[in-house]
Amino acid sequence: MELQKAWAVVLAGGDGIRLQPLTRMITGEDTPKQFCQLYGGRTLLAHTRFRLAAAIAPEHTVFAVVKPHERYYTKELADVKPSRVVVQPSNKGTTAAIVHSLDRIRSLAGDPVVGFFPTDHLYEREPQFVASVRLAFKIASSRPQTIILLGARAEYPEVEYGWIEPGTPLACRLTDSLLGVRQFWEKPSTQVAQALLACDCLWNTFVMIGRASAFLDILKASVPRMLQAITSGDGDPRNREAESGWANSDQEFAAIAPGDFSQQVLSVSTNRLAVLRLKEIGWSDLGTPERVRRALTRHGLRWDHDAFAQNESVGGLASMAAS
Repeated sequence: MELQKAWAVVLAGGDGIRLQPLTRMITGEDTPKQFCQLYGGRTLLAHTRFRLAAAIAPEHTVFAVVKPHERYYTKELADVKPSRVVVQPSNKGTTAAIVHSLDRIRSLAGDPVVGFFPTDHLYEREPQFVASVRLAFKIASSRPQTIILLGARAEYPEVEYGWIEPGTPLACRLTDSLLGVRQFWEKPSTQVAQALLACDCLWNTFVMIGRASAFLDILKASVPRMLQAITSGDGDPRNREAESGWANSDQEFAAIAPGDFSQQVLSVSTNRLAVLRLKEIGWSDLGTPERVRRALTRHGLRWDHDAFAQNESVGGLASMAAS
């Protein structure tokens, strides 16, 4: 596959509620985590953009944001074409953001292979991650009906992550690390997480790559009403003329029920999925203050544990060395 034709969606519309105790310490207000500088002198959104630019052309990258965050993303995305910024009136969860972004990409590029990327990730070995993304795009191009998930090796029985129970190995000339998907486990109990770890199950990074039509197929089967509300109902773009933002009425958007893509769509579509088992990339989801502390400590960044534990100052964060 020519990666010049690939597209990416950066999912940057979350509110980051669980991380607010930390982001409030850093900024003095409830700044969404994707717009915070947690490490390395960049916001999480800026880190994501930099990381993806090594694999996907920046002009083929779309950003899913929400109107209440306008004062943050206007500055962050000042160099991005309006047509590449998908603005929803409010945060309706990952399912709505993915449908809305697919609608935009279909209007811009037809049926390309597209990848979805969260903004709250940290990778110890970014070159290896970029190589895995490139490989996943090539696999998805050769398997137009399949959506490829990136699964990270589990290191401990995390109960706040989604887990993937892999199935049998799939024949693939590009890699021997492609597996079927048997089942998803969302935020398991400690006992279940320990069993999943023992069985070599994988952490779901929520990085997903596949042809736009493949995503639309599983959306039609799982959330047809949401697809109808945002597109013409058959997956064809409804709003070709829109430069950015929600072109329909706010009442229509308000009627959309919030939804989680993993629970609503992926968990009922395992026959259309494959998981690419990642090599040692040192992946962390920066979803909670404790995970941020653990991940940055692992990276060797300076951290004032006492100040963080007592929630008294941002001194530990301010003194971190740039990565």
